[in-house]
Amino acid sequence: MSDPQQPTFLVSAYSDPVVVKINGKANYLNCNSFREFIEMIIANGDRHIFIDFESCKGMDSTFLGILAGTAIKLRKLTPAGELVIGNLGERNYELICNLGLQNLLTVSKGKTEPAENFAALQNQEVSDAKNILKAHENLTEANKENVAKFQDVIAFLRNQVEKQEKD
Repeated sequence: MSDPQQPTFLVSAYSDPVVVKINGKANYLNCNSFREFIEMIIANGDRHIFIDFESCKGMDSTFLGILAGTAIKLRKLTPAGELVIGNLGERNYELICNLGLQNLLTVSKGKTEPAENFAALQNQEVSDAKNILKAHENLTEANKENVAKFQDVIAFLRNQVEKQEKD
């Protein structure tokens, strides 16, 4: 297992729903493996995902954007899928609601522990401006009120992406 000081994403990929437990903070420094895992399971046909926030100590806008993008992608599938989040502490629930994501994904109010067998994802830093830009664009797609909140970040990231593409 990984260093207890290091945030981890524990996954139960073969359960229904697929379950992800977040330990520590979920942010741009460690969410790339989470994003890749989510993309892989959706591509493999999984439509129901539960994310357990009981041990999550906080999250940033990049991670929240990945959640928004996942919920949007699942809703567009036929048949539609669902992203459920649960065991949210007060602060994490507040972060979800401040960006209007509670209208896009399902917030479970009860204590949920639906899976038993977990494996840890290896943390990988998201250093790619394209992925961070996409996460923030997801937030503006999820809730138009987020445009004003993230317009400067998005403009900065678009400039970074354009510079990288020219080099």
